[in-house]
Amino acid sequence: MITIAVDCMGGDHGPRVTLPACSRFLDQHPEAHLILVGLPESMKGYAHARATVVLASEVVTMDDPLEVALRRKKDSSMRVAIAQVKEGKAQAAVSAGNTGALMAISRYLLKTLDGIDRPAIAGQIPNAKGSGTTVLDMGANVDCTAEHLVQFAVMGSALVSVLSGNETPTVGLLNIGEEAIKGNEVIKKAGELLRKASSTGDLNFYGNVEGNDIFKGTAEIVVCDGFVGNVALKASEGLAGMIVDFLRKEFSRNMFTKMAAITAYPVISALKKRMDHRRYNGGALLGLRGLVFKSHGSADEIGFGYALGRAYDAARNNLLEQVRARIAHAAPLLVPAGVVLEPPITAQVE
Repeated sequence: MITIAVDCMGGDHGPRVTLPACSRFLDQHPEAHLILVGLPESMKGYAHARATVVLASEVVTMDDPLEVALRRKKDSSMRVAIAQVKEGKAQAAVSAGNTGALMAISRYLLKTLDGIDRPAIAGQIPNAKGSGTTVLDMGANVDCTAEHLVQFAVMGSALVSVLSGNETPTVGLLNIGEEAIKGNEVIKKAGELLRKASSTGDLNFYGNVEGNDIFKGTAEIVVCDGFVGNVALKASEGLAGMIVDFLRKEFSRNMFTKMAAITAYPVISALKKRMDHRRYNGGALLGLRGLVFKSHGSADEIGFGYALGRAYDAARNNLLEQVRARIAHAAPLLVPAGVVLEPPITAQVE
């Protein structure tokens, strides 16, 4: 039985989206159990055979400063949900709440893994191959060193390996050109370290990739700093929405375009499904001593359900142990000389 703690109050919609999504998820996953955390008035009347309700007295809002979320709201639904992971009551936590607060609280309660300086957010962007390109970091770290980017690559490789079954997913370094001589000093050094990591078998480095390669699916994983990654994510969401809106307007202009729409419906439907960001919802906060997944704040019931599914798959396939093992193997590239990492863990939650 995989247990996931859910912050039911987070996001733009709160319980009116999270609770129905949880019910649907439980009906589709008979081996799952959920710990639902929320305010008493919001959780009143909810019941499911495989759900436990835990009450909280506070909510972290989308505009709460980190100081308020971390130090003043110690009984928030977000913090209580993450505490379930820390205490070993759940293998993963999911929230659609304030991203900065989620990262800060998760890092404070769970701590980072040995060999990791900064946790990163790994999410997927739809690509032309019909799957998703895993990109990290997506907003947790605006400024990164070359070593941070290598850490992201190692953790991202573990994530994709666990969720896709591919032991050697390709890793691309986001740059302004494919040539190794391009980019700033951080990117050049990161390229050198990634090539070295590839030669030692720590990951499968494809090489430098450009922005359009994210959407082509050139590499399964793309690493970059959080500023660039977040911009790429928001740009892809905006582009997808623009295309769908354009097609809807064009095909409803008159009788002839409406008839054309009927003929082209299968193609339009397939395109809309491929570009639907709800299918890729649920970013993993990698580098922590526990599994935490971030849902888009605006996610609807379907999108939040996908975030729950990603957390479930990660816990079921021992993602935390896989990340720890890969970090330990790549230690010479990730930590200063003389620092010894602990051996890989044998349980999902410490």
